[in-house]
Amino acid sequence: MTGELPDDVLNAVLETIPVQISVIDENDRVLGWNKHETRIFKRPVGVIGRDVRDCHPKRSLGKVEQILREMKDGKRDEATFWIDLPIGESKEKHKVLIQYFALRNEDGKYLGCLEASQDISDIQKITGEKRLLS
Repeated sequence: MTGELPDDVLNAVLETIPVQISVIDENDRVLGWNKHETRIFKRPVGVIGRDVRDCHPKRSLGKVEQILREMKDGKRDEATFWIDLPIGESKEKHKVLIQYFALRNEDGKYLGCLEASQDISDIQKITGEKRLLS
């Protein structure tokens, strides 16, 4: 990032961006996440500091481990997939985009992984143009 953001501004940015993120370190330990109260995939605060494998259902665990292993080995920098997930009281299915990004320092050393999740159902409905302030 170019420039420096004060901690309160950085926190405001992380809570404002329209994407839910989770961050793990190079040892697969959960460091934290944003949008705690409104997350699609809710996690108890007690997960912080624990192995990320404790946050995923068993049916997806093999893929999560493969992605992380390939990132650590330098064979992969990202993984993208999407699911139809029932959300809200009505349990209406929403399209959820899930992306994993390797976090690396300037020398390419693996520092951890960023998971980004976003409900893209409304984005998929966009057609035409909407100009600024129109």
